[in-house]
Amino acid sequence: MEHLENLVGMAIFARVAEAKSFSAAARRLGISKSAVSKHVARLERELKARLLNRTTRTLSLTDVGTTFYQHCARVVQEAEAAEVAVSRLGSAPSGVLKVTAPAAFGRMHVASAVPEFLARYPDIRLEMDLIDRGADLAEEGIDVAIHLFGELAPNTVARKLAPIRWVVCASPQYLKKHGTPQSLDALASYNCLFYSFRSMHSDWKFRAPDGSIVSVRVGGNFIATNSLAIREVVLRDVGIAMSPTFVVGEDLRAGTLKALFTDHEALGTFGSHINAVYLPNRYLSPKVRAFVDFFVDRFGPQPYWDQGLALAGVEDSAIVAGVPRPGPGPIPGPAVDTPAVAGRRAGVRRTKAA
Repeated sequence: MEHLENLVGMAIFARVAEAKSFSAAARRLGISKSAVSKHVARLERELKARLLNRTTRTLSLTDVGTTFYQHCARVVQEAEAAEVAVSRLGSAPSGVLKVTAPAAFGRMHVASAVPEFLARYPDIRLEMDLIDRGADLAEEGIDVAIHLFGELAPNTVARKLAPIRWVVCASPQYLKKHGTPQSLDALASYNCLFYSFRSMHSDWKFRAPDGSIVSVRVGGNFIATNSLAIREVVLRDVGIAMSPTFVVGEDLRAGTLKALFTDHEALGTFGSHINAVYLPNRYLSPKVRAFVDFFVDRFGPQPYWDQGLALAGVEDSAIVAGVPRPGPGPIPGPAVDTPAVAGRRAGVRRTKAA
């Protein structure tokens, strides 16, 4: 076996094994599917062993292929580590950086920071995909995914960028017309708007001052899978929403929305942290490290969108409203009066903190 000649084939085979697809590996490597197939076939001839089980729909490793992949993966990792180590000696972060982010957060807080990031790192070419679904980093060739909800994929590394804090809020006009709820159980009688994929009901959870968890069953006439859509509707006096502060923080400071039950910590309907997720590597590439470090510094444990908010769970509530902030301003929209509809009545549950 010509070892040096087959190093390229070993690297290609490792990508096929990770992506479980010839097509996905070809896209990640930037070569044709036929070239990938030829390299793998040559390895199998040289080794006199079958590395992959192939069907029309699936691709899996044989026992021999699993053992061979483990060695190939180490070879690729060492090669990448050598490249990164050399690049760190003198070159700035550069190259194409592929990033994904959820639509609302990406639009409001990632895209708005792109000009500053690219000005700092002019040799990086950033490709950003705003998607509200999980992404397969290996198969799709993604360098960094901004992750807000759902389980982290196995074999990935996550670094916390900022906490996700939540607030129950409504417009002053809605509260003037329907009254301000005086207790959590009263929420069952209001039109509640929330993030959901299917159900028109939701259990809103809160951490009470004594540490116990309170669950309130709420209902309403509008759900959405996008936080910006919920923001637009609650601003138009339709109901009460539980929203992340990274979406409505500016509205709360401006007074166009009013926070409710600020002595209770709203626990939200997805996620507790914003993470930067990437594939494991002993030596993180300069472009990935630059991106992650940039947003760690930009957001942090007390992100700018929480400044001036006196909410349970927001430690930096003493910061006055109106301080300069690096993020975008409020997203404008026309003021439209929409009649509210009372939500369905539901119950309240309280449990002790673990």
